[in-house]
Amino acid sequence: MKKAIIMGAGPAGLSAGYELQKKGVDSVLLEAEKEVGGISKTVKYKDYHFDLGGHRFFTKFDEVNQLWKEVLGDHFKKTPRLSRIYYKNKFFNYPLTPVNALSGVGIFETASILLSYFNAKIKPDKEETFEQWVSNRFGKKLYSIFFKTYTEKVWGIPCSSIQAEWAAQRIKGLSLSSAIKNALFKTKNSSIKTLIDQFDYPTHGPGMMYNEMKNKIEKMGGNVLLDRKVSRIYHQEGRIQSIEYQDTSGNRYTQEGTHFISSVPITELVKMLYPVPPEEVIQAANHLSYRSIITVDIIVNRKNLFPDNWIYIHSPEVKLGRIQNFKNWSKDMLPDTNKTSLGLEYFCNENDDLWNKPDEDLFRFAASEVEKINICEASDIEDYTVVRVPKAYPVYMMGYKEYLGTVQEYLKKFDNLQLIGRYGLFKYNNMDHSIMTGLYAAKNILMDCLAFDTWEVNTDEEYHEEQKERPQRFRRRKVPVLGTSSTQQEVGYEK
Repeated sequence: MKKAIIMGAGPAGLSAGYELQKKGVDSVLLEAEKEVGGISKTVKYKDYHFDLGGHRFFTKFDEVNQLWKEVLGDHFKKTPRLSRIYYKNKFFNYPLTPVNALSGVGIFETASILLSYFNAKIKPDKEETFEQWVSNRFGKKLYSIFFKTYTEKVWGIPCSSIQAEWAAQRIKGLSLSSAIKNALFKTKNSSIKTLIDQFDYPTHGPGMMYNEMKNKIEKMGGNVLLDRKVSRIYHQEGRIQSIEYQDTSGNRYTQEGTHFISSVPITELVKMLYPVPPEEVIQAANHLSYRSIITVDIIVNRKNLFPDNWIYIHSPEVKLGRIQNFKNWSKDMLPDTNKTSLGLEYFCNENDDLWNKPDEDLFRFAASEVEKINICEASDIEDYTVVRVPKAYPVYMMGYKEYLGTVQEYLKKFDNLQLIGRYGLFKYNNMDHSIMTGLYAAKNILMDCLAFDTWEVNTDEEYHEEQKERPQRFRRRKVPVLGTSSTQQEVGYEK
C-alpha cells in the first residue's frame, strides 16, 4: 500500500498532500514551523492580518485555479492591482510605462535614457548577468534608475553577479520597445491583451487557503504534524527507506513510507541524507545560498496613506525594499478601517547585522526610514510586530547552475524521492508554480511513474503577468495534459 511522506507544509507540500489524500493515498506532512503555509502564511497580531510579502492568487494553470476554488470556495475577493516604484520622491508605474517613466525623470534624463537605449540596440552586451539582460532591453541608464538599486537590495550582491536567468524568469517579455509599441500601436490583433489589473485574494490573506487545505487533508484521514523538524533521511540502493524527525522537546521519531516528497531547502536536504552523499555533492550544496527577509509590520493611526497594494522602494538612501498596504489587498485584513497596516520588507542574510537586531531596534530603524521617504510620521505608528523569514529566496549567483546541477544529478538517483516548491527545487517560483510542482509529484505517485518533471515547471517563455488573446487557429498539443495553462488546454485540435 502506498504511503507518502511529505517534508514541508507550504503551498507545494500541502497541494501534494491534498491531491494524494483525495485520491486515497495516505499522506503524512511534516512541518518544522508552528503554522502551515511557509512563506505564504498569514501572521495574525491583535486582530490584524499580515501577509509575508503579498501573495496574489493569479495563475494561468487551470488545475491551480480549480484547486483554489475547491478549497476556499467563496472566500476570495477581486482585488484591483496597483503597484508603483518610489524613486527620488516620485512614484512611477510598475510595470514601467514609457510616458510615465520618461516624463517623471525630466527632459535631460529622458534624452540620456533614449540615447542609452539606442546604444544598447546597436551594441548589445552578451547576456550572462542580470545587468546585461536588463540593459539590453531598457538601456543602461533606465536599468540604473529602475532596476539596479532595488535588485541589489533584494539579493545583497551586485547585479553583475546575478545570473541572467533570474531576469528571464521574473520580467519576461518586457522591454522598452515592446512597452512603447503596446502603448502606442496596439491593435485588435495584438497577441498581448493587457498586463493583469486585478487578482483574487482571500479575505483574510493567503493563510486562509493553506489552513483550510490542512483541515481538509486531516478530515480525509491524512496527518499534518507541526513543529516537527526532519533531521535524518535514510536510504539504501537508490531508494529512501524512512525519515527521522524530532519535536520541540527533542524527542525523535521514525516514519516509514513508500514515496517521499521534499520542499525543504535543497541545501539542507543533502545534509540530512544517510549514508552521506559524496563530498563533491556536499561542497556543491555549500555553494548554494538563500536570501532571507524581515517584515516589520506596523499599525498606523491614519486612514489613508497611499492607494497602492505595494510599493517598490528604489531610493538608495534607505534599506527598505518594499511596502505592502494590506487594507488595499483586503479591508478584512484589519479590524479598524480608520487605521492602516503596512508590511515593511527588509532583505538580508541569516545572522547578519540586520537579522540579529533586537525587534525594538528594528522597529525604530524602520520607523525612521518610512518617515525619511514621507510615507508616514513615526509618531503616527502605534504598534508593530516583527517577523523573520529565513531562506525566502534562492540566490541566482553566477555559477549556481553548475553547483545545482551536481546536487540535482545526485538526488535524481532516488526513484521514490521528488523535490517540489521554491525551497526544494532552488527555483524562484511564484506561488502557483510551487503548487503545480506539488500536483506533479502527486500525479507521479498516483500513476506509478515519473512522467511529470517538477524541475520543468516555470521554464516557459511566457511572461507571468501577460494576458494574451486566444488565437483562432488549429493547434496540436502534446500530452500529458496536467500543468497546461488556460490558453493551452485541449488535447488534439482546437479552433
